[in-house]
Amino acid sequence: MEQIVQFELTNEFRERFEVALEQQDADFIQKSLDGVKPADISTLLDEFETESSKYVLDLLSEDIRAEIIVDLDEDIRERFLREYGSEEITEIINNLDSDDAVDILNELPLKDREEVLSGIDDPEKEANILDLLRYEDDVAGGLMGKELIKANVNWNVDQCIEEIRRQAENVQKVYSVYVVDDKESLIGRVSLKRIILADDKTKIADIYEDDVVSVETYMSEEEVAQIMSKYDLDAIPVVNVQGKLLGRITIDDVLDVITEQADEERQMMSGIAGDVEEDDSIWDLTKARLPWLIVGVLGGFISAKFIGIFEEDLLRITAIAFFIPLIQATGGNVGIQSSSIVVQSLANPSVFGGGMLKRLTKVLLVAVVNGLFLSLMVYGFNLLTGGEVSLSIVVSIALFCVVLIASFLGTITPLLLDKLGFNPALASGPFITTTNDLLGLAIYFYIVHLFL
Repeated sequence: MEQIVQFELTNEFRERFEVALEQQDADFIQKSLDGVKPADISTLLDEFETESSKYVLDLLSEDIRAEIIVDLDEDIRERFLREYGSEEITEIINNLDSDDAVDILNELPLKDREEVLSGIDDPEKEANILDLLRYEDDVAGGLMGKELIKANVNWNVDQCIEEIRRQAENVQKVYSVYVVDDKESLIGRVSLKRIILADDKTKIADIYEDDVVSVETYMSEEEVAQIMSKYDLDAIPVVNVQGKLLGRITIDDVLDVITEQADEERQMMSGIAGDVEEDDSIWDLTKARLPWLIVGVLGGFISAKFIGIFEEDLLRITAIAFFIPLIQATGGNVGIQSSSIVVQSLANPSVFGGGMLKRLTKVLLVAVVNGLFLSLMVYGFNLLTGGEVSLSIVVSIALFCVVLIASFLGTITPLLLDKLGFNPALASGPFITTTNDLLGLAIYFYIVHLFL
């Protein structure tokens, strides 16, 4: 049994490893990485230049090298692949599942891709890869791997076990055996437990389950992730529009999708445009952050000019200026809360099964309760601190109105963005905050002007 080493990337080890790289101490490098998981080696290699990392990879076995390259971030992997010739990339491809192989091929120039494909020895693997290359990356067909185990419904258990043995080298993880008819259409699945417990001559038709959940090749990666999460699946079969079994998607591929979505939405909500990471260039990081910062500055500039319109009111009743931060902060917080809940709910379409009117009614009632509580709290606090009754009433009324409007905007904005095809996470960042700041000021000064 292979021993797995618990790896910890300490500063001391990094420094010692860097010295070994400079001295090209192959013996130390191989011994220190013996038994270390490929994902941990990927983390280590992220710390070094491409040329040095390639030296390390060349010292490792072909299968470990292939796993490490797949684990690397896409931009780092592209730099790595530029250091390899077509024959070396072909060796890597030969040690990967078809879906991972396609991911790498899609990052190569067309000429290099053709050279790599021509060097693949296994005709079945080449056919599988060519089949997957025609799908877009962000659909089920692009996520699936062709490696799976299937059994004809007319087989017996003994024939099924023979097929499992035959495919053992190609299929790394066997969650269940998919059952097809004579036309290769998916009709069900049978668990390994049932296969093991059944008699050798038992027909697959007598033990398979027909309630298999599948996805079609054209379905988006987001839909696939939702289905696998909903039914808690380790793998899901992929079929074409005629129901023919083409491949399967495993949980590790879906976790990548979920992670990418979470990163994208977190950056959107933080006001960062584009997919950037800490180690990107200064220019890339600046381009990603600057647009929404400009929006925030413009919003602040408009707010300042807007306050200037009510300069006479401010001069007559200077106390109203004290509550501007309160109005803006409350409106922004309420808007972000509402939009964040909606963005989260949009990940599960069934949440909106009750209809838009029911959803908006519920939001309105929640806003009324929150608005009343906050308004009464501010009114009482003003009176306790010696504030004027009339000003306290006006501020409380304005705050109540701001909570209502901010809740409505925070709910409707992500829904509209989603309908228009934009990422609804945009509504949880600077967009909704700036909008609520401006509307909050407008409502506050209008009510002040009206009553005082």
